[in-house]
Amino acid sequence: MRLWSLHPQHLDRQGLTALWREGLLARAVLLGRTRGYVHHPQLERFRARPDPVAALDAYLAAVVDEADARGYRYDRSKLGPVPGPGNERPRIEVSQGQLDFEWQHLMGKLSRRSPDWHDAQQAHAGPRCHPCFETVPGPIADWERGKVAA
Repeated sequence: MRLWSLHPQHLDRQGLTALWREGLLARAVLLGRTRGYVHHPQLERFRARPDPVAALDAYLAAVVDEADARGYRYDRSKLGPVPGPGNERPRIEVSQGQLDFEWQHLMGKLSRRSPDWHDAQQAHAGPRCHPCFETVPGPIADWERGKVAA
């Protein structure tokens, strides 16, 4: 399971669809509807919120927004109510080190799976974080698996 800190605009079609499915799985975990992935480290930042499911729903709403912008059809009714336009989405801190780590990880995936999408993403000034996250200085998150020692 990977709940990207990166903005969903950076994901190719396969990545965006996988994020949607994995996000729905994460939602089921937070609601206690599955026994798998209960201790998944990427859920820590959502569990730390006053209402973890609402925070994840806001996260997934941004994924649906990106899907809508591309003409894909994801079922928004699978989510609970989320803040509308003009209302503040919950902001979760993500370190610059984590964002950079995820960017390198994604670029590696895209270079193999979707070279044209990879090239288009490389043309960006750099990675944008997901609208529910706020970038702060710091290293790769403690919960990140497979991180490279500095």
